[in-house]
Amino acid sequence: MAHFNPSRSIFHAVMSLVAFALLTTVLSAQTVKIQGVIKGRNGDTMIVKTAEALDVDVLLTDSTEVGQVQGMLKARRKEMSMAALIPGLVVKVEGAYNDQKQLVASSVSFKGNDLEDAQKIQAGMHETQAQAQANKGELEKQNVALQNQQQQISANKAAVDAAVARFGQLDDYYIFDEATIYFGNGKVNVDPSYRPQLLALAEKAKSINGYVIEVKGYASSSGDVALNQKLSEDRANAVVNILIQEGHISLTRLLAPGAMGESQQVGNDTTAEGQAQNRRVVVRVLQNKAIAGV
Repeated sequence: MAHFNPSRSIFHAVMSLVAFALLTTVLSAQTVKIQGVIKGRNGDTMIVKTAEALDVDVLLTDSTEVGQVQGMLKARRKEMSMAALIPGLVVKVEGAYNDQKQLVASSVSFKGNDLEDAQKIQAGMHETQAQAQANKGELEKQNVALQNQQQQISANKAAVDAAVARFGQLDDYYIFDEATIYFGNGKVNVDPSYRPQLLALAEKAKSINGYVIEVKGYASSSGDVALNQKLSEDRANAVVNILIQEGHISLTRLLAPGAMGESQQVGNDTTAEGQAQNRRVVVRVLQNKAIAGV
């Protein structure tokens, strides 16, 4: 009857483990060949997407041979720089896997026409990215311009609201005379034909005890809001200058001119006639009711 020998069993077990380890090392060092498209490249590593839709992490080393196959039978090989390994290029890779499950490439080859196609793809991507960057820059400019415009609109509204509030107190006044001065599109200069009317209004005002003169400028709603606000202000100031310089009205008798912008439209701005009616300055001679004894 055979006797059980523990030492011999342990020896066989150890040898089996050593044999398995050696077999694993041999298998891991076996040459692997893959073919696919370079999906991405980052220095000495690149990701190759194979026909089986697998992403293989490929490691490039100083000993990796990069070549371009040439000729009808693809028998000739031209040594190339690793710089040729760009995304979009169809490549064949030979190598062995390391412990990090990277395919350490011993050689990478590709066809000449495949390189040309990849370069065209890269050029197209660069052009697209450049255009996208330009579009982004233009969009940012438009956003800044829009924000500035919104801020200007808010400022215009605040100015108009303040003027409305100020002139809203004029319920305490009689209106003794009134004149409306009209302006051309985009114009701020007073037409000479209105001067006699303004000077006559100034003379009438001087005959009224405790008079004040109210001047409000307006613009049509066509065009830029901020520009229209400025136009209404400049038109009001132009009329005020005539009243002061030619009508000899004292500054103490003038209420601060109101720039009303596009507010209080009196004409239909969808028509040329309506727009002309809205490009105006309204001048009023007022007397406080308390001074009049009422």
